[in-house]
Amino acid sequence: MARTKAYREDEVIQRAMDLFWRNGYQSTSMQMLEQEMGINKFSIYASFGSKHGVFLESLKCYKSQVNALLEKLKNAPEGVAAIKQFFYDSVAENADTAGQKGCFLTNTYNEFSESEDEVVKEQMATFMLHLKALIIEKLSMDTSKDDATLLKQANYLLLAKHGLAAASRVNSRTEIEDYIELTFKNL
Repeated sequence: MARTKAYREDEVIQRAMDLFWRNGYQSTSMQMLEQEMGINKFSIYASFGSKHGVFLESLKCYKSQVNALLEKLKNAPEGVAAIKQFFYDSVAENADTAGQKGCFLTNTYNEFSESEDEVVKEQMATFMLHLKALIIEKLSMDTSKDDATLLKQANYLLLAKHGLAAASRVNSRTEIEDYIELTFKNL
């Protein structure tokens, strides 16, 4: 007879995500996961297969949390102003998370950039392509821009978003706001 789980997977994944966010994938051990999640290794392996499985579920959890910001961007009637608001919202969302630094996805993107982990790289690429498509959609509200300009501006904003996430790890709120304002002034 199968045992009933004494924990909720969504709650333990949230705790695991917070741990990976603070420490990164490589610096997070199974012992740390066991302690943070409040379940034993057997339960971790039984539910998620491995540390990698826990990490993939953590990415999924974070992306579902970020989805509200992406939906807000997608549904906004403005173009560039909506992208700018998305930048501000992203910083505010991540600033509210105690102990976390920057954006979990950007941190993962950076940590796995040299990795051969195709599953994580694919998830990051899919997310970035989706964000880029939303940015292009909003930029194209200005009908005076040709496709080449839209693509260059989208690339610029995607890189600026990565820079913003990295800067939010160490810079002050005023410096972050200056960065966002100048990013959009130069657009």
